[in-house]
Amino acid sequence: MRIQPSILSADFVNMQAAIETIASADAVHVDVMDNHFVPNLTFGPAMVTRVQAVSPIPLDVHLMITDVDRWAPGYAELGVFSVTFHAEATENPVALARRLREIGARAGLAVKPGTDVRPYLEMLPEFDQLLVMTVEPGFGGQSFLADMMPKVAAVRSAVAVGGLDVWVQVDGGISLDTIAQAAEAGADTFVAGSSVFGSPDAAAAISGLRSAAAAHSH
Repeated sequence: MRIQPSILSADFVNMQAAIETIASADAVHVDVMDNHFVPNLTFGPAMVTRVQAVSPIPLDVHLMITDVDRWAPGYAELGVFSVTFHAEATENPVALARRLREIGARAGLAVKPGTDVRPYLEMLPEFDQLLVMTVEPGFGGQSFLADMMPKVAAVRSAVAVGGLDVWVQVDGGISLDTIAQAAEAGADTFVAGSSVFGSPDAAAAISGLRSAAAAHSH
């Protein structure tokens, strides 16, 4: 059960200190938003480079941007662990995933709440991770969409049937109250923002989320 705190909820001015509080997590989830694909603007390659330089744990970069075919390889070239792009933003998800893997990053595919995941299930071997958004991407602190759980279960089932090593990730509204549902549905990688950075003790929050997920996993 992997916990990946999202720095969307961290203190942007004291980012290094914030990242040091989550050293016990599995990765730092870095939300790159361009104010086109989603109605919010966060940070780009320069910020990712600095986070990478100070982070004690790997970077899981989530690109919520248009024109990922052009921009995603540059993020992989920064040496980050994983780059996830949106199915809705690419012309050819398989070609892009292959390019990212060739550069040396794990390749993730993300789907928004309104996107049917079924057309992508046959392409699963091309990816290392499939991210089911459990909120409409754009802002932190939104409520978890429980009606996305059948989608998570469909991905988990396809991974199991294919005997694949693909992480099933959820992002949005993940907290102690919701992580059990996501784990039961088959998620194994959980992005949590406010429930970690909003807690007085980030390490305790991470460990609590991990235990709650493990107790409900398959």
